[in-house]
Amino acid sequence: MSDYIKWIRSKVGHEIIILNFAGMCITNENGDILLQKRNRYDEIWGLPGGAIEIGESIEEAAIREVKEETGIDVRVEHLIGVYSKYFAEYENGDKAQTICYLFKGNIVGGDLEVDESETFELKFFAKDNIPKLFVQQHEDMINDFLEKRKGIYR
Repeated sequence: MSDYIKWIRSKVGHEIIILNFAGMCITNENGDILLQKRNRYDEIWGLPGGAIEIGESIEEAAIREVKEETGIDVRVEHLIGVYSKYFAEYENGDKAQTICYLFKGNIVGGDLEVDESETFELKFFAKDNIPKLFVQQHEDMINDFLEKRKGIYR
């Protein structure tokens, strides 16, 4: 099933639901971290990733979302952690508890591309120059990656 979130929202409206996401921390040859600017007007960044669709594994979802949002092909190196006690209220009134499975990924092909529908800028940032991230969940994920943690669950 494609676009699971729209389908489930058609059933429950704005009520709080659990949403599962898969994301990836990708570095370049210098160890800089790839971040995605998701809004044309804000200087707020996040890690690439997105919702898991019905029938996908978390690994497949992370790989697909990175390709859709960045244009690059990646392979998963390892699972960094599962981030589950986070809540969001979206501009349209939707509420969710968001669970994100974060992987460390390596670039294996493709070229960075900005599509201007989900992604407005892509940039590698030095570890000591990470900009403001759009939610606490992403802040925690980056911090765990920088501290070389694995097997995290929050």
